[in-house]
Amino acid sequence: MSMEPHAEILSVAEMYRADSLAIAGGVPGSVLMDNAGRAVADEIRRRWPPCPVAVLCGPGNNGGDGFVIARILAGDGWPVRLGLLGSREALRGDALGAAAAWTGPVEPATPALLEGTPLVVDALFGAGLTRPLDGVALALVRAMDGLTVVAVDVPSGVHGDSGGVLGAAPAAALTVTFFRPKPGHLLLPGRGRCGETVVADIGIPPAVLDDIRPRTVRNGPAVWSDRYPWPRLDGHKYHRGHAVVRGGGVMTGAARLAARAALRVGAGLVTVACPPEAFAIYAAGSPSLIVQPVDDAGFAALLADARRNAVLLGPGAGGGAATRGHVLAAREAGKPCVIDADALTAFAEQPDALFERLDSRCLLTPHEGEFSRLFGGSAGSKLDRARAAAERCGAVVLLKGPDTVIAAPDGRAAINANAPPELATAGAGDVLAGLALGLMAQGMDAFDAGCAAAWLHGEAASALGPGLIAEDLPETLPGVLARLKAG
Repeated sequence: MSMEPHAEILSVAEMYRADSLAIAGGVPGSVLMDNAGRAVADEIRRRWPPCPVAVLCGPGNNGGDGFVIARILAGDGWPVRLGLLGSREALRGDALGAAAAWTGPVEPATPALLEGTPLVVDALFGAGLTRPLDGVALALVRAMDGLTVVAVDVPSGVHGDSGGVLGAAPAAALTVTFFRPKPGHLLLPGRGRCGETVVADIGIPPAVLDDIRPRTVRNGPAVWSDRYPWPRLDGHKYHRGHAVVRGGGVMTGAARLAARAALRVGAGLVTVACPPEAFAIYAAGSPSLIVQPVDDAGFAALLADARRNAVLLGPGAGGGAATRGHVLAAREAGKPCVIDADALTAFAEQPDALFERLDSRCLLTPHEGEFSRLFGGSAGSKLDRARAAAERCGAVVLLKGPDTVIAAPDGRAAINANAPPELATAGAGDVLAGLALGLMAQGMDAFDAGCAAAWLHGEAASALGPGLIAEDLPETLPGVLARLKAG
């Protein structure tokens, strides 16, 4: 996905604002449209030799882009058939001007137009579509099945803000969007319909972002690398934080995976605080870990040491009153916390008992099931839901999945899109929680730590590929960190 070096993601409304600001600043809309069509045509010519192509144009500016694409490809010798959804007389503004510059025939956009054209340019509807496709538009999208599709802005039927599919959407081989990506390019299921996504410069001045002030970014090192806690030459382990993982008595693997990840990501010391009866299991693990057998009262006393500066609660902990007590003890001690798994489920019946103890130094890492149990079945896109949850609970929320969203209570949000499908394996979430813990112990704030942990997690998994299991992830981290540090 060609989205670097710019991390900003614009909503559909923000993109309309960017267009308007560019035009008000002296860039004619016709120039933006011509540049957009030329950018798509250039990407097509880079990838395919001249072949019969059907350009499907909708009634708005997306269709205007299509007329420009058709004109450029035909001028370069490509056999082009252009189909218009609706009448030429209904076109307005820059789209009408683009249509006037097209000298070839304009046919009705029907499925029959696609016969004998292995390549289709989908310029029917852009990211602003809000209602399900029906009629001829729906038939056209279904007729694209099995053809090579190039989508202009988004595949028609993909909602630009949510990534939802409005009835149907083609599976594009290539999507070319403009200036900055939209949430629908990164959120599922829309991301799965976009294919390769290219963000093209069409002449919108980057200064328009000063007015728009976008609050959503595509997660990656550009977002947080200048605050990454690399070891200092004059530092020592006590400068690098002392992380505490509360280990369970039965599901011991979860806490051990998290603790290993916290060590690998650079925490100076990591203590697993475990029930006394499980001490031998934890102590037989990594010699780099400190294992401290403690009962509930002993756990609170352990946290009284100010040097123990970040706590992970939940992996393998078991639900119920004991786990709730551990979370409340950590917050009573004023520690930044990563709250995961069973520690989230333990508050499902009384979420406000958790929320009233949280602040922006805390990171919650639910998957969709844990999220719905804690926050209910809230409406909206994944981005909307994570933002609303963070505002409600006052902490950073990392809503896991192939399209992980990290949201801060102040409205900032990041969408992480580098996780391969192999991460859907037992224990991977425990490693993610441990990575965030280790970074928070080293002084990263909860939002940056959540973003960095999610990205490192995805990069490690991509480096491993098929066959990975959770314990591979911490061991792959040194190579990922070396590449990150090298830039």
